[in-house]
Amino acid sequence: MPPIRPTTAPSLPSINDQSPPSSTLSKTRSMSDLYANTQEIRNFDYTTCQFALNITDPTTYTEACKLPAWQTTMHEELAAIEKNQTWVLTTLPAGKNLVGLKWLYKTKVGPDGKIVKYKARLVAKGYSQQYGVDFLETFAPVARFETIRVVVAIAAQMGWPIHQLDVKSAFLNGDLSEEIYVEQPEGFLVKGKEQMVYKLHKALYGLKQSPRAWYAKIDGYFAEHGFRRSANEPTLYIKQLDTDSIIYVCLYVDDIICTASTSFLIAEFKHGMKIAFEMTDMGFLEYFLGLEVFQNSKGIFLGQKSYVVNLLKKFGMSNCNIEATPVNVLEKLQMEDGQDKVDAELYRSLVGGLIYLTHTRPDLAYAVSLVSRFIQSPSKNHFGAGQRILRYVAGTTNFGVWYKKDAPITLIGYSDSDWASSIDNRKSVSAYVFMLGTGAVSWCSKKQLTVALSSTEAEYIASTGAACQGVWIRRILEDLGFKQDGATVIYCDNNSAINLSKNPVLHSRSKHIELKYHFIRDLVAQNQIKLEFCDTHHQVADVLTKGLTREKFVFFRHLMGVIEFELKGDVEA
Repeated sequence: MPPIRPTTAPSLPSINDQSPPSSTLSKTRSMSDLYANTQEIRNFDYTTCQFALNITDPTTYTEACKLPAWQTTMHEELAAIEKNQTWVLTTLPAGKNLVGLKWLYKTKVGPDGKIVKYKARLVAKGYSQQYGVDFLETFAPVARFETIRVVVAIAAQMGWPIHQLDVKSAFLNGDLSEEIYVEQPEGFLVKGKEQMVYKLHKALYGLKQSPRAWYAKIDGYFAEHGFRRSANEPTLYIKQLDTDSIIYVCLYVDDIICTASTSFLIAEFKHGMKIAFEMTDMGFLEYFLGLEVFQNSKGIFLGQKSYVVNLLKKFGMSNCNIEATPVNVLEKLQMEDGQDKVDAELYRSLVGGLIYLTHTRPDLAYAVSLVSRFIQSPSKNHFGAGQRILRYVAGTTNFGVWYKKDAPITLIGYSDSDWASSIDNRKSVSAYVFMLGTGAVSWCSKKQLTVALSSTEAEYIASTGAACQGVWIRRILEDLGFKQDGATVIYCDNNSAINLSKNPVLHSRSKHIELKYHFIRDLVAQNQIKLEFCDTHHQVADVLTKGLTREKFVFFRHLMGVIEFELKGDVEA
């Protein structure tokens, strides 16, 4: 049996796994009632709807000129371009492609719903570029959320503070190797030279190669200043001065987070960045990519409360009745259920909103994966299932993942499957969750690609998927200086699948299994992964394969480190 670790912050109320369901948790309503509510919110324009529902951004330059704040920010944008020596005014050579420009406007809102700033961005109409003429390679990496959670977990367990920086007009720093010409921006034509164009020396937002050019620029800066780029995550950088002095930097386009063993290393890093680029020092990390980060002396909490509140508001469910679990265990969804169809665009908007919420809510992974299967032709039942998830979320607004200080930095995995659970094609569900200390750092729930002929085969396929993820996280941890001693244990509740991972037993019933799923045998032989038995009652990944009763669901949710957190506290540097 795997060890059961306490995951609740000492100052927080504990979760009572045995408490009976509250009579106020849920209320049975007919599907007609549910769909009536749907009809009301269908009238909203979800294409242009923002979470700050009372804010409308200008769509044209003429509209923006009506508000002085937008005029100010447009001048600031052009000043940044000129300061960066992005372009030079010239005539367009014969035969050269001319790329258009457009003003885009965005009101930035903080987690409390208040306006942070007005932002005008001058962007190139990259769709008019021609491959091989004014662009070639375009790919640029961004940090994976698993990597961000691993860095957060380590910082919490080591007691290190996490800081955030924002690069102003980041893409304007990228150097161009191609010859590109753009028109003069609307409202800012040079008097007497209206027919001339700008030749770009550096990138603009909207160009196809801009993200790649910026990444090359910042990557070069890190290399020049002694940082080592992770071979397993191209946006993770490490600089180690000695055994006790190390700093991590994680890059997501122009948003940068950093943590280090000493405050001096963080201050030194910030100072260098401010010299090289125009930066905004955000201080302690509090809000990053829609994730709310609470740091205190006992650990770090990741949540999305503001996102949840706005998502509920968007779908008219701010005051809905709540549910204790996200999935109805008595309901089996299928593609064609005979129910009337609903607005597919509305349904996709709902599912998309829920998918982003799973970045801090592993307890939603199975439910969201389930409703994602029906985005092509959703019915009332499917939409009702999505609304049930929102009702569960409404009752767990303050929940997220808690990473406790001084917990062991040992990677532990759980792998499970639900055999032939799909009514439509009898495919199975694979799931895994990896724990680092007291909180989950990686999780997945997805339908398998092939039909498994037995529960053993389904578990074996699921274990291989988990092993692949486990090996990658092991390498990330090694890059960060926390090499795992021995094999990473992945708990599985099927002895036959465990035996298959060690040797080719049960040949008559396993000879048909696709070659790629036997990759786990190599990992076991290399002592990187080890499957160990775990009874179903302690199989944490079970919550990611199917709907469970309230008692089981709350128990496994707690083991993943998903708790309620209301106290922000102070950060101790």
